[in-house]
Amino acid sequence: MLYSLVDNRARTSTELAILAEVSPSTASVHLHRLKVERLVKVTVQGKHRYYSLGGQEVARVLEGLSVLAGGRGDKFVPNTPNYLRAARTCYDHMAGTLGVLLHDRVKALGWITEATNDGNNSYELTSKGSEKLAVLGVAVEGTQALRRRFAYACLDWSERRAHLGGAIGAALLRIALKRKWVTQELNSRALSVTRHGRREMLRLFGLRLEREW
Repeated sequence: MLYSLVDNRARTSTELAILAEVSPSTASVHLHRLKVERLVKVTVQGKHRYYSLGGQEVARVLEGLSVLAGGRGDKFVPNTPNYLRAARTCYDHMAGTLGVLLHDRVKALGWITEATNDGNNSYELTSKGSEKLAVLGVAVEGTQALRRRFAYACLDWSERRAHLGGAIGAALLRIALKRKWVTQELNSRALSVTRHGRREMLRLFGLRLEREW
C-alpha cells in the first residue's frame, strides 16, 4: 500500500485494499496503524477519505528500500473520461490536469504558501501573489473578506493530486472564462482551453500546454 502512494497520488482505503489484495477491513486496520506511525496522512473530502504518504522523508525511505529489494509500486491508472480529466470545473474552480498544473505553477512561483499551524491544507497569499493577482484583475482584499475559505489544496478526484480551491481558485476560473482562456461546454463541467488561453498560460504562469484541450 505504501509503495502505491509513492507517485504522490492519493487513494481510498478500498483502492489500497484491492492493490494489496486484502479485505477492506484488513486494509483499514493497516492504514490506521500507518496513520498512527505518521507514514500516511488522510484527507477527508465529502464522504471520501483519501490516503497519501506522510511526507517526502517516507517517500525517500521507500525509494531506498525499493532499490535494495528491487521492488516496484503499481502505477496509478485513472479511469476518468479524457475530456473530463483534462480540464473541468470542481464546484466553482478549475480541476483536472489543467487545475493541478495551474496549482503547481502558482505554488512554485511563490504566489501562495502553506498556512502555518493549519491542518486543513490551507494557503496564504504572499505579497508577490497579491501583486500578481491584482494585475490579473482579482480584488484581493474583497476576496479575502468573503465568508468562505480563501485558498486551499482541493484533492482532485481524477488526478489524485491537489488543485487550487477556495475563493482564489474561483476568482481564477472567472478570469479564465471572462478572458476566453477556457470555454465551458453547455450542461457540462468540461472545460476547453483556447489557443489564446494556451498563450496566456505560458506568458503569465510559465505553463506550457502542448496538447489540444
